[in-house]
Amino acid sequence: MNSMTGFGRAKLEIDTREYTIEIKSVNHKYSDITVKAPRNLLYLEDKIRKSVLNKISRGKIDIYITYANYGIEGRNVIINKELAKAYIEELKKLAEETEIEGKIRVTEISKLPDVLNVQELDESEDLQWKELSQCLDMALENFIQMRHSEGEKIKQDLIERLDKVEKNVNEIYTLSSRLVEDYIVKLEQRVNELLKTEVVDQSRLAQEIVIYADKCSIEEELTRLKSHTSQFREMIKDEKPVGKKMDFLMQEMNRETNTIGSKSVSLDITNLVVDIKTILEDIREQIQNIE
Repeated sequence: MNSMTGFGRAKLEIDTREYTIEIKSVNHKYSDITVKAPRNLLYLEDKIRKSVLNKISRGKIDIYITYANYGIEGRNVIINKELAKAYIEELKKLAEETEIEGKIRVTEISKLPDVLNVQELDESEDLQWKELSQCLDMALENFIQMRHSEGEKIKQDLIERLDKVEKNVNEIYTLSSRLVEDYIVKLEQRVNELLKTEVVDQSRLAQEIVIYADKCSIEEELTRLKSHTSQFREMIKDEKPVGKKMDFLMQEMNRETNTIGSKSVSLDITNLVVDIKTILEDIREQIQNIE
């Protein structure tokens, strides 16, 4: 189980070239990848996306890439000689007009705007992708490791909450099995009190018991709820992304719980239903973080 929240960073130095990649993600219904890289690496954006999608199925993922070349390979120094000459001519004129010393150093000219430029040459696409993909794989490994670590914490929390749900469901099952018996005793007592006689129409009494039993029966809902919790446990063990499936199953569990609550004629059962709904809401919030 992996969380959709994570962070991974990697740095790779090869010769005079240095790559740094940071990956971070937050919750998202689908996969949404944003790549921010230097202009000379943006042509690799599609390959970067595909590499990430091969390992990540869901989440809003931001990828930040920095690249530096500290050598002369892939660079060309260009001096704009015509512009430099124009600067010199104008400076000489200014020196003559103001009668100041006109000695001009070449280093001073090189500092003037647009005289000295460093041109970035197109580097080999295969070489850049080979080096960048190495750094990306390392960042992804750290990123996935953190998501898995967070996912394990969520997994343990879900198991503990699911244990509480199952405990409450079993208590409700025990209470519901005694509802009809308790109702029969109370109904006979009430009839005796009202009619002031011990002679009771058993057929009429049986009819009322059947109506009551049908009205308050929650056996089907409890059976389905138990089945859903069992399915949920199996999903927790699954190594594949299960966030969407869990979200759907949680809706079904909520539906069965609401039906049990609406049929409840026992305060004890109602209290247990409220507890279950509270726990299910906590679980629902947690699974929003699962890939």
